[in-house]
Formats: sequence, structure tokens, C-alpha cells
Amino acid sequence: MLESSIEKYLSQKVKELKGMCIKFNSLSLNGLPDRIILLPNGRIYFVELKSPKKQLRPLQKAVCRRLEKLGFKPFVIDNKGKVDEFITQLEKYCSVVYSRKID
Repeated sequence: MLESSIEKYLSQKVKELKGMCIKFNSLSLNGLPDRIILLPNGRIYFVELKSPKKQLRPLQKAVCRRLEKLGFKPFVIDNKGKVDEFITQLEKYCSVVYSRKID
């Protein structure tokens, strides 16, 4: 399975949650995760997508540690099953948010 097919699947699932799945390209900091996920009520998630069985590069690991020190939990996803697990976690949060009115 190609990383691009996992990326497309993730993007579609996030859109179904009324969120945004933005391709994250930074010219000022290498090693940032591939995608930033924006959900209602100011929720932000960082996702690094990999082909199945591929590992993070040392620089990517270092950036993930920096994000964790800032209070973020970066996710590493390498197959559609992990996308589904991630989306299930997000759905639990979104069900609470969607019960409130969002303008």
C-alpha cells in the first residue's frame, strides 16, 4: 500500500468529521509531520504518514519529541486500519463538540 493512498483515505475521513486535513510543508523546519488535522473547537493533531512497516527518520523522531514537550501527541500512521483507529478517537471528541452549536 502506498503512502499516498493512506493519505487520501485519512483526508476523506477527516472531512467526514467536518475537519481539515492540511498537507504540512514547512520550509523553516525539516522533519515536521506530513499533515496537520484541524477540528472544530480548536483541536489540532499532527500526523506523520508512512508506507507500511517504514520507520520515522531520526530527524522526524526529534521533531515529534519537541511536539510532545509542547503538549501535542503526534501520530504515526502506516495503514488504513490505523487511520480508522485514529478517526475513532476523533469521533469520540467530535460527538461532544457537535452536540453544541458552532457558528
